[in-house]
Amino acid sequence: MAVGWRSLTTQSRAAPLLWQGREMTELFRLLSLQDASTRVVMLSTASLAIAAALVGSLAILRRRALVGDAVAHASLPGICLAWFVAGDRSLAIMLLGAFVLGLASMGMMALVHRLTKAREDATMAIAISGFFGLGIVLSRMIQNQPGGNRAGLDGFLFGKAASAVTSDAWLVFAVACVVVAIILALRKEFGLLCFDRDFAASIGRPVQRLDALLLVLVALVTVAGLPSVGVVLVVALLVIPPAAARCWSASLGTMLVVAAVMGAVSAIIGTGLSAVLPPPSGAESGGWPTGPMIVLTAAALLVISMVVAPERGLLTALWRRQRLRSSASRSIGSTP
Repeated sequence: MAVGWRSLTTQSRAAPLLWQGREMTELFRLLSLQDASTRVVMLSTASLAIAAALVGSLAILRRRALVGDAVAHASLPGICLAWFVAGDRSLAIMLLGAFVLGLASMGMMALVHRLTKAREDATMAIAISGFFGLGIVLSRMIQNQPGGNRAGLDGFLFGKAASAVTSDAWLVFAVACVVVAIILALRKEFGLLCFDRDFAASIGRPVQRLDALLLVLVALVTVAGLPSVGVVLVVALLVIPPAAARCWSASLGTMLVVAAVMGAVSAIIGTGLSAVLPPPSGAESGGWPTGPMIVLTAAALLVISMVVAPERGLLTALWRRQRLRSSASRSIGSTP
């Protein structure tokens, strides 16, 4: 049975104001996690956001953040091919197909870079456009098949966490836990890889294997995030929380913790808002999309971090500049 917490929004469709008694009751039920399906959805989205934030932090430091975008767009033909092979909408099989095609896109980028000497951004653009174009063609073929309208491809394009069944949510949670466990176990090695690859190689660390493993983790998180935020927005989970965390600290350990917290908070608040906010006027389907709400929440946290963070925030920079000017003025005034 589909997760039932989306009914919170459909029940509030007729309410003209947001914070009426029913909405407050629904918000309390949501935040207190009284509903079992609500707990599963929030657990899966929060764990996915934590895993994406950790992987994204390492990918940003290795300048590989946009690899996730290429993998996300390459996953669409993988999902379509998995549907052709399996003949039904099994999330595990579709995610497996997306993962295989995601790895294939990374292999193609490496091959194009080696043969043509093109820059990495050019190879990513080739992979994104080529694989996504193939995915659009295959998805149209599926729509023309008997039962193709029930394939659920729109959910992978734009994300549809609220309509996931419980088994799908647990699958995403399991993938996220595996990714987090690998990063925590190899955090020192990944730190050396990100900050000084040559030194890591000189002391015997398998830098090529670590680099390949990081790309695999990026692919895993990207594919696992497709049901929640979709192909278009999944890269935001990899980039926005780490970017916000960089405003708070330059230390890798602190950055990982802050990014994970911001990812989890974004997932919880975004999921909650999509459930309790009344739908737009005249909307035929209930509620706001979960994925975009999560991304918008993460973007709001990024803006707040850019303004108030003590390490690199705008207010801190203005205060330091004003302090420097005052110090310079006093020095000039005290000069005989």
